[in-house]
Amino acid sequence: MNEPIMRCKLRVNNVLHSKNADGSTNYEDVELSAVYDGSEENKQFSKYTPSASFKVHISNPQAFNKLSNGHEYYVDFTPTS
Repeated sequence: MNEPIMRCKLRVNNVLHSKNADGSTNYEDVELSAVYDGSEENKQFSKYTPSASFKVHISNPQAFNKLSNGHEYYVDFTPTS
C-alpha cells in the first residue's frame, strides 16, 4: 500500500442534510476548510497549508452523521498507484 504524500487538517464549517418526503435523510453536503487556530498543531498546519476548502457530497446512509460542525479531521492524500 502506498504511503500518504500529504496530510491536511480541516474543520467542518457546515453540514447540510437533505430530507426525502418521508423525512429520512437523502444526502449530506459537508463543507470543510483548513484549520488556522485553536492549538499549536493547527498553527503548524496553517503555516504550510494556509488555505484549503473541501466539499463532500455524501449519499451513503451508513456515512451520514459521521462529520459534525466545528470538529476537525485529518485528510490524507495517497497516490492510487
